[in-house]
Amino acid sequence: MCSIMGYCDAGVVLSDFEKGFQETISRGPDQSRIVDTGRGVLAFHRLSIMGLTPEGMQPFQLGNNWLVCNGEIYGFEAIKERLAAKYAFKSGSDCEILLPMYREYGVNMFNMLDAEFALILYDADADDYVAARDPIGIRPLYYGYDKRGVIVFASEAKNLVNLCKEILPFPPGHYYKGGKFVCYHDISNVVEICHDDLTTVCDNIHKKLVKGVEKRLVSDSKVGFLLSGGLDSSLVCAIAQRCYDKPIRTFAIGMTEDAIDLKYAQQAADFIGSEHTAVYMTKDETIVSLEDVIKLLGTFDVTTIRASMGMYLLCKWIHENTDIRVLLTGEISDELFGYKYTDFAPSPEAFQEESQKRVRELHMYDVLRADRCISVNSLEARVPFGDLDFVRYVLSIDPAKKVNVYNKGKYLLRRAFEEGGYLPHEILYREKAAFSDAVGHSMVDYLKAYAESCYNDEEYQEKRARYSHATPFTKESLLYREIFEKYYPGQGAMIVDFWMPNKSWKGCDVNDPSARVLSNYGASGE
Repeated sequence: MCSIMGYCDAGVVLSDFEKGFQETISRGPDQSRIVDTGRGVLAFHRLSIMGLTPEGMQPFQLGNNWLVCNGEIYGFEAIKERLAAKYAFKSGSDCEILLPMYREYGVNMFNMLDAEFALILYDADADDYVAARDPIGIRPLYYGYDKRGVIVFASEAKNLVNLCKEILPFPPGHYYKGGKFVCYHDISNVVEICHDDLTTVCDNIHKKLVKGVEKRLVSDSKVGFLLSGGLDSSLVCAIAQRCYDKPIRTFAIGMTEDAIDLKYAQQAADFIGSEHTAVYMTKDETIVSLEDVIKLLGTFDVTTIRASMGMYLLCKWIHENTDIRVLLTGEISDELFGYKYTDFAPSPEAFQEESQKRVRELHMYDVLRADRCISVNSLEARVPFGDLDFVRYVLSIDPAKKVNVYNKGKYLLRRAFEEGGYLPHEILYREKAAFSDAVGHSMVDYLKAYAESCYNDEEYQEKRARYSHATPFTKESLLYREIFEKYYPGQGAMIVDFWMPNKSWKGCDVNDPSARVLSNYGASGE
């Protein structure tokens, strides 16, 4: 990961800007630079992943135009080769192609990118700033207006807390130009339903996911893998291992007393032949880390915070004990193929609507969690299930084939990898268990008990009433909101609501986001 920030006019108070920018130094600890564009400033903290030489340092300049980008541009070599006839490139950085692309194609370039990115660009010819974000929002970007009414962009909300009264997430799949936000690609919008037969669907899922993993292995820095032992991360690791002639490095975490994931992660690692490390977390580590986790996340959402505890501690261990800089993860599969609660979808159409909603909101929940837990530890996240071609295809599949009519959730994904010996049957058909539950049921129990000890019933009712947006609904959610407000005062609108099952569906009207409260949890806890 890297960190970017831009003040889009002259007259910046540089000391205030620098103070805000310093908040995300962990995203890019290798080198930092701030440049005056002549009409504002652009800033960059570098985490060297591609093009490790000094020439790969940003901001990039072309004529009087400047650009900063936190991103990975897949297949950039082919674009670079086409542009090389007119432009001289100085580095191996994938992001160096972006200014030449802008000169050639303008804002049409964004639909040409196969990328995870957030960028800010100063167009000197138009004396205007352009900003943009990838269609899923895998790379973070926020914005706000300072007291002079100047728009300020930054990788994280914490960069803007002392500069802007209101901070909002930059909408994924949009660009900003001429003072307006324009949608260039709504990936959740399915133009035409795909009616491929089941065999063809599974064959395409297989091919597109393999391709999505393979392209994310390209790195000038060392790559590692988060392996929970669940279906999604295990598939990513199994595919990746086939691309290497030596064992990949995989990592898992669980509670000392009742970890569910660790035994399955070890089983998957033994099967694919990875060099595996199991890390243990304790009750004390969980409670002590809670405030730091909420601060780094910039959210009050219960699900996101619970799931971040293990991920943060695992990434912290990897940062402190290895020289790995890139981590592949299994996020975004659930939004496409279904959660435990989507088994209760009343119709295929309802399932599809829910899936599209979850994809639109990913940048506030699972994607946010993966980005912050990994980047705060000076690592980069890559998410194969977020491959644009893969996401577009799976969203387009006839929802009648995606709903759980097979007595097994995510059946299409499982069937797609039945042949070829990728995983043992027990892992390929393992019941879904949410990460926050599968690190050990005790972790969530400890967090809930800790929150209960912080308020009596009268205090809880009085304090929760202070929040009209996303009103806390348990003592745990109140505790998280109060810690959030300590670091992001008055910025609750950054998160649209609590991540919860669809309460309008029969069987899903629950008061806790954990799948443990659902009647179909079954073998997920084993």
